[in-house]
Amino acid sequence: MKSFTQMTGIAAPMDRANVDTDMIIPKQFLKSIKRTGFGKNLFDELRYLDEGQPDQECTGRPLNPEFPLNFERYQGATVLLARENFGCGSSREHAPWALDDYGFRCVIAPSFAEIFYNNCFKNGLLPIVLDAKVVDRLFNEMYEQEGYQLTIDLEQQTVTTPSGESFAFEIDEFRKHCLLNGLDDIGLTLEHADAIEAYEAQRRKDAPWLFDGLR
Repeated sequence: MKSFTQMTGIAAPMDRANVDTDMIIPKQFLKSIKRTGFGKNLFDELRYLDEGQPDQECTGRPLNPEFPLNFERYQGATVLLARENFGCGSSREHAPWALDDYGFRCVIAPSFAEIFYNNCFKNGLLPIVLDAKVVDRLFNEMYEQEGYQLTIDLEQQTVTTPSGESFAFEIDEFRKHCLLNGLDDIGLTLEHADAIEAYEAQRRKDAPWLFDGLR
């Protein structure tokens, strides 16, 4: 998993509440358990004017000129500004995969659906909860200033605007440790690889009959 320490990136808007996971990545594209390849279908029904089909090449599909992620000013965005209850709906882990594959490293909203929030941490995506009034202010500044960038510092737990104003956010210490060090569940287990190998060797010695059928 990619580590997250500090980043500065263009902010893009998803200016609506209750964005569910089917809107983030529609069900017809959930054909793989790989974590890559979903970015082209992120917010598919909003980004394109026709209905996408599984395995369809997206380059020939007409873009929706009114959807912000298609605006030139938001190209290369790595921070998504969103509204309350972002990521509600089904528990599909493909939602944070699609956001990450598109290029987002951080989502800022007043609130998140719980399962989506947890899935973000397991996939190197940082969800930040800020007060709704602060999020409103960030939206307004972003709309007023083309190329609006935010700096996210996970170690200091701050979001800093181009004017230098910072807003603190809360994060569980264990999740912070995992993101700073790029540790998902597998990475956490491998931190104890030596102890696991030592245990297995001892078990083979103490109870060899358990391993007789194993090569």
